[in-house]
Amino acid sequence: MQSSRRKFIQNVGAASVLLATESFAKPFNIIKDLKKISPNDKLRFATIGFGIQGHGDTRAALRNPDVEFVGAADLYDGRLLHAKELYNKDLFTTRDYREILDRKDVDAVIISTPDHWHDHISIAAMKAGKNVYCQKPMVQHIDEGHAMIDTWRKTGKTVQVGSQPSSGAAYAEARRLMATGAIGDLNFIEATYDRYNALGAWTYSIPPDASPKTIDWDTFIGDAPKRPFDATRFFRWRNYRDYGTGVAGDLFVHLITGMHFATGAIGPERIFASGELSYWKDGRDVPDVMVTVLDYPDTDKHTKFQAVLRVNFANAGAIKNVTRIVGTEGEILWNAQGLTLTKRKLPKAPGYGAGESYATFPDAIQQEYKKEYDAKYAESDRVAPPVQEIKYETPKEDDPHAQHFKNFFDNVRKGSQETAQDPVFGFRAAAPALACNLSYFDKKIINWDPVAMKIKKK
Repeated sequence: MQSSRRKFIQNVGAASVLLATESFAKPFNIIKDLKKISPNDKLRFATIGFGIQGHGDTRAALRNPDVEFVGAADLYDGRLLHAKELYNKDLFTTRDYREILDRKDVDAVIISTPDHWHDHISIAAMKAGKNVYCQKPMVQHIDEGHAMIDTWRKTGKTVQVGSQPSSGAAYAEARRLMATGAIGDLNFIEATYDRYNALGAWTYSIPPDASPKTIDWDTFIGDAPKRPFDATRFFRWRNYRDYGTGVAGDLFVHLITGMHFATGAIGPERIFASGELSYWKDGRDVPDVMVTVLDYPDTDKHTKFQAVLRVNFANAGAIKNVTRIVGTEGEILWNAQGLTLTKRKLPKAPGYGAGESYATFPDAIQQEYKKEYDAKYAESDRVAPPVQEIKYETPKEDDPHAQHFKNFFDNVRKGSQETAQDPVFGFRAAAPALACNLSYFDKKIINWDPVAMKIKKK
């Protein structure tokens, strides 16, 4: 598998050379040769992968001013036809993403393909002089992350990783509160992303005309193991390890992104995941229930803490998908709709009496203990401050998806690489999620170096 993957990447790289300028072999020279985009110019983008996420990304991108949708690439002909139906009968469409990268009127590309194509197309796009908005997870495998980061640094292109919920107002408020020390020292985070419906569990619709004639199956396979045409695998690719990253890469990565955004964390040092395929036994080879424990070390941004994440695709109970950040003096609980800060402090005095050891002492010892206690603690030390609860409601006009694109487009116009989720941030969110898969399938703890962004070998 590894040798075939290397050969495939070499072939993709060779093909991409044809798309770049003569300075391709000198990546630092590419930056000098590119035309800078004026703030007054329309920024033109194309979408590569026009499926569910590609549709959503395109719509969100167009909710920003002074941008224009100029092309779409997809391996299913029906999606290309639908792009013309939705936007422009003369819209440029192609099965071959390289034709998008070769166009001079494309300033940026949205990459919303299956996960196993993210790194290949992102790297080719940056080398071809395009700015990149890449859907999460940034890569399918941990060993692909550093190549993405290196290419980003060498080409100087603007890159945004697409875990867009963190661009919402509630996330910004959580980050602000954490920066003020509102809950004391952080010690625990729990977050869930449960679902209870077939479409939420990736049992997506398959068009009646799906066939080797309407779909470029060989290109879809890419560096994954070869197999005969299978429309189910094409349209429900998230269910298969060959092309997707399971619940960890699809949903844990959102939770980890939010945690990192709010706390300033850069990653755990130990990861352990457990789960099962509980309900959706339809041929998929990834679990539909997964729980993971991530241990975060002390840093200059936060104290040591533990995070517990869960996805359950068969949760027939009450689903309340929230993130709860707990500290020594309170908690922050939030979701897209808003946030609640609860402040609670312990009194200085520990108290004594029923339900603990004081009642077991002899009478004389109890009197002696009480005397010492009264001398040590004033009455004010024995009363906890009143519990405070502060609520924040997300503004109705809040649009995290469009705002995430605004951040991307603003940085493209400035020629800046300082996006909300650059490739370093994106990899530090993706890698722990991908490590959950390693832990689950190999039944072992994964030790991670969050600074060097590498698996530690014991």
